[in-house]
Amino acid sequence: MAYTKRDKILMRVQKPTRYTGGELNSVMKDKNAVDCRWGFCFPDTYEIGMSHLGMKILYHGLNKRSDTWCERVFAPWVDMEAEMRKEDIRLFALESGDEVKDFDILGFSLSYELAYSNVINMLDLAGIPILAKDRTESDPIICAGGLCTYNAEPIAEVFDFMMLGEGEEIISLVTDEYIKWKKSGKKNKQDYLKEIAKLEGIYVPSFYDVSYNADGTVMAITPNTEEAKPVVKKRIMADFDSAYTPEEVIVPFGEVVHDRVMLEVFRGCIRGCRFCEAGYAYRPVRERKADHLIDIADKLLSCSGYDEISLSSLSTSDYTELKELTDGLLTLTEEKKIGLSLPSLRIDNFSLELMKKVQKVRKSGITFAPEAGTQRMRDVINKNITEDNILKSTRMLFEGGWTNVKLYFMIGLPTETDADVEGIADLSQKVLDEYFAIPKEERAKNINITTSTSSFIPKPFTPFQWAKQDSREEIVRKQDILKATIKNRKIKYNWHDNRASYLEGVFARGDRRLLPAVLEAVKMGCKLDGWDEEFKFDKWMQAFERCGIDPDWYLRERSYDEILPWDHLDLGVTKEFFMRENEKAKRGETTPNCREKCAGCGATSFKAGVCYE
Repeated sequence: MAYTKRDKILMRVQKPTRYTGGELNSVMKDKNAVDCRWGFCFPDTYEIGMSHLGMKILYHGLNKRSDTWCERVFAPWVDMEAEMRKEDIRLFALESGDEVKDFDILGFSLSYELAYSNVINMLDLAGIPILAKDRTESDPIICAGGLCTYNAEPIAEVFDFMMLGEGEEIISLVTDEYIKWKKSGKKNKQDYLKEIAKLEGIYVPSFYDVSYNADGTVMAITPNTEEAKPVVKKRIMADFDSAYTPEEVIVPFGEVVHDRVMLEVFRGCIRGCRFCEAGYAYRPVRERKADHLIDIADKLLSCSGYDEISLSSLSTSDYTELKELTDGLLTLTEEKKIGLSLPSLRIDNFSLELMKKVQKVRKSGITFAPEAGTQRMRDVINKNITEDNILKSTRMLFEGGWTNVKLYFMIGLPTETDADVEGIADLSQKVLDEYFAIPKEERAKNINITTSTSSFIPKPFTPFQWAKQDSREEIVRKQDILKATIKNRKIKYNWHDNRASYLEGVFARGDRRLLPAVLEAVKMGCKLDGWDEEFKFDKWMQAFERCGIDPDWYLRERSYDEILPWDHLDLGVTKEFFMRENEKAKRGETTPNCREKCAGCGATSFKAGVCYE
């Protein structure tokens, strides 16, 4: 593809910097001097993909190898795609501008179910056959990683293989095997796939046959190749402190969602919230040392010019060396007026002293996630916080001068009643009352409380993976209860689009029979489903109807003896543990966090992290 052709269309699109490449710290190599060309494909726009920490780690990690060149590939926005199709320009990589159909391996990051249509559309735009069985030996190998690979069965037949778990090590191993296979002169991709299927964490969908019962449930998931393991277990970086992390990052030309240095302080979560797939998927908790993180931060700030650092984890305030880390980072940031943000703070171990220290440079709003409005419901989901925790922490905030507080909740949770929904409004009002309880002359002006609700989605590998998902009508009814119950104008109520949650729920617990509907929806123009302005729910429903699929069937309650579409995959937490937790949820019983008492989830099998502290 000639650059002049691409340059010509860039004059006609919004945000051309999404497609130019050439940013500071991006990696250029001689394509004729490497043995393997990787395309890291992020199935969303540039500004979303460039904010993804996993992409930064794997991109720079692969490019440390002299025999490999990894380039970035993003989904074009609708204006750019229209121009590309009109001018017959195929999907290209940012660094070289080359068409990705000529690459060796294309790896898709699957972090969100509503990106599935983008995967299909990107392959179509690249001129690559969608299904693995239709691709020839001259087509790239297509693989996937990310949280959704724990059940990407709705689009599993698109991929030659998937990487379950953490990618730093496994991506290098599959690259080694690819180069070895390529240099051996073999032409049959099956030989390569059989070789990597022996590695822990590699799942080859075509090596498994799925059969179904008359009632539509899964009858069996059976390996059809000697190399295929009956159950594929995820892979982790046992010594996370020594795991590769980039010491330079690409600095985008245009604005991206998370335009800052991101420091991953630890992986996993000790808490065990029963709705949270990520909390179980990244077990066990493994930390980086504070002095190591401070060194990384110093290097990333020096090479990027960023003016903010964000600490990345599922629950930042659970980091055991948080004081040492923040004190060390402040010596780097305060004088240079670099901001430090601490997302994912827990209400029950919130420190005003810490917030005052880190927000000396710039003060931002605070987000807390009570998740549920009543104590009964918080016990059901194992949130392990009390109303007293919530009110004391928000009172401290107001006394410290903060007036912009966001409260995040879920509706549609298992066993939820209307009284639990009304409890969200009641708790929001109690938070506001804490502000007004402070003498007028002592409190800051212009209080702003935002209460947001999203719809609960039962996710695989959680205690609620068997639960029924509320219908769209039921979610709307509960949203209406809150609209009517939140009467104070100083509390703003936001809610999530229930149509997106509905589709996400269908795919989250879906099986391979959903693929025809995904292909049909993309043919009808569905893509960029994570963007409100592009989401075409009615077309999705038409696609299901045309393919004879009832999407509601996937949202039903399931029994413990049903074979689940992901039962041949293993993230290290046992099904028996999830069953125990589900029964405790029904009784409203809580489970202590991992540092208080081991709950026997099964993650000790990794012999790492918090399990062995």
